[in-house]
Amino acid sequence: MGAREMALAEDGLYVALEAEELVVAPGADAALLHRLKEGDRGAFEELVSSYQGLVFDLAFRLLGDREEAQDVAQEAFLKVFRHVGAFRGESGLKTWLYRITVNQASNHRRWWHRRRRRDTFSLDSAGADALPLAERLSARGASPEQVALGRERERRLMAALDTLKQDFRVAVVLRDIQELSYDEIAETLEISVGTVKSRIARGREELRKRLQESGV
Repeated sequence: MGAREMALAEDGLYVALEAEELVVAPGADAALLHRLKEGDRGAFEELVSSYQGLVFDLAFRLLGDREEAQDVAQEAFLKVFRHVGAFRGESGLKTWLYRITVNQASNHRRWWHRRRRRDTFSLDSAGADALPLAERLSARGASPEQVALGRERERRLMAALDTLKQDFRVAVVLRDIQELSYDEIAETLEISVGTVKSRIARGREELRKRLQESGV
C-alpha cells in the first residue's frame, strides 16, 4: 500500500494507514470518543488520521514486518469501530487503542510461532515512516555509505529487539520508542507501575547484551 493509498475496510470504511499524521490536542480524545459512540464516521476517520502513525509504528516495532504491521494497525482501528459502544472509558482512548494494538500484535506473533515462521529483516524493512530505535542519520546530509551503515545498524537493532521476551519487548517499545509514561504503560498493559519498571529494566539489559553481541 502506498503512502497515500486508502484501504477499503469492512462496512465501506476507508482506512489510510500511512498518510500524514495529525496532532491530537489535549482533551480532544473525550470529544472524539463521544462522537465515535454516536456512530459518527467522520470521527472514525479523524481517529485514524490522528493515530495511524503511532499505531503502525508500534505494530512494526513489535512484529518487525511492514505488511504484518499494516494488517495489525487496520485490525486495531476496526476493533475500535466495532466495540467503541461497549467501551466504558475506564482508560484513555489512546491507551485503549494501544492495548488493542499490542494484543493484536501478540496474536500475530503466536500465529507465526505456531507455524515456525522466522522473521526476516531487509535493509528496506525500516522505512522513512518507521521511527528508529536510535538516532538515525538524516537522509539529506548523509552520504550513500552513511545511509547504508545507518540502515544496517537499524536492521541489527530490530533483530536484537525481536529476540527479547514478548513482555520485555512490549515494555521497551512503549517506553523508549512510543515514549509513554510509566502510568500510561501500566494502563495500557493493565499491570502495576512496579511491574512496568521491572520489565523495562530487564528488557533494556537484555537488549544491551544482544547489541553488544552483534557489534552495535
